[in-house]
Amino acid sequence: MGSTFGQLFRVTTFGESHGGGVGVVIDGCPPNIELSEAQIQLELDRRRPGQSKIATQRKEEDRCEILSGVFGVKTLGTPIAILVRNKDARPEDYMEIAEKFRPSHADFTYEAKYGIRNWQGGGRASARETIGRVAAGAVAKKILSMLYAEFEIVAYVTQIHEVVAEINRSTVQGKEIEKNIVRCPDAVAAKKMVSLIEEIRDKGDSVGGVIECVIRGIPPGLGEPVFDKLDADLAKAMLSIPATKRVRAATNNSGGVQGGISNGEEIYFRVAFKPTATIAHEQKTVTSSRKQTQLAARGRHDPCVLPRAVPIVEAMAALVLCDHALRQRAIDGRPQ
Repeated sequence: MGSTFGQLFRVTTFGESHGGGVGVVIDGCPPNIELSEAQIQLELDRRRPGQSKIATQRKEEDRCEILSGVFGVKTLGTPIAILVRNKDARPEDYMEIAEKFRPSHADFTYEAKYGIRNWQGGGRASARETIGRVAAGAVAKKILSMLYAEFEIVAYVTQIHEVVAEINRSTVQGKEIEKNIVRCPDAVAAKKMVSLIEEIRDKGDSVGGVIECVIRGIPPGLGEPVFDKLDADLAKAMLSIPATKRVRAATNNSGGVQGGISNGEEIYFRVAFKPTATIAHEQKTVTSSRKQTQLAARGRHDPCVLPRAVPIVEAMAALVLCDHALRQRAIDGRPQ
């Protein structure tokens, strides 16, 4: 039903925004890899709510629990289940959208598909679902770092509305990304972005932008020709993230991929995110019985999703690359 991603490195996310918890089951992780909850927590802390003044103020620690697949501090090669319990759910904030669809949100399409939907925070359509992706991405990064000594993945905010950063993608480092709350390595642009987001939030509105991702240290040969091209799988991964609208390959002539297969150059791309659908502005919409109405949504939401989406973009890219790396090992008869 669309909740599983990957072939050899397969992840299945589960849970709803205001249910008991959210998480992921990872199948295909090799054995004897050192893995701890603390390592996964480092990535989850980068996407958790309440981390800054420009993020949603939902109070969740997002503490992860490894339920299976790890013995001591090493993976067993069996399915790894990771759970994060929901602690600060407020389903009462969403009573009005039980009958009213939020414009540009998945409320209408989920009900059209299934005939039922969890309206408490958006259920599976909430960005809270991405906790499982980020947890799995932490595992994928660990595997990739073991396979490729020079592997590095860095994502960062490059644009919020009309504020565009100046960034040298060939030299930008991960430590630069975490120096400010908007996760933009251009300090001047970052300051403008924060001010803009605060202004938009105070008006009860939201704003979108662009995230760029750079992947280094990937050898030539990853990706499958024809249907499972590496860039095609990256595009699918990015467009599966809530609020993304398109992916656009930047270029080093071919963006690190030729014929769907990595060529050893840097791989980089950009992902655009739309403004958050849940806003306090009154909007025209319809009810589930198709009657015209107005909706000014309540609840706690990000006025701009991009700062917290940075680790999600990294995670999804890592999942694609890890899956293709394991697939390449399976077909490559040369010494590793």
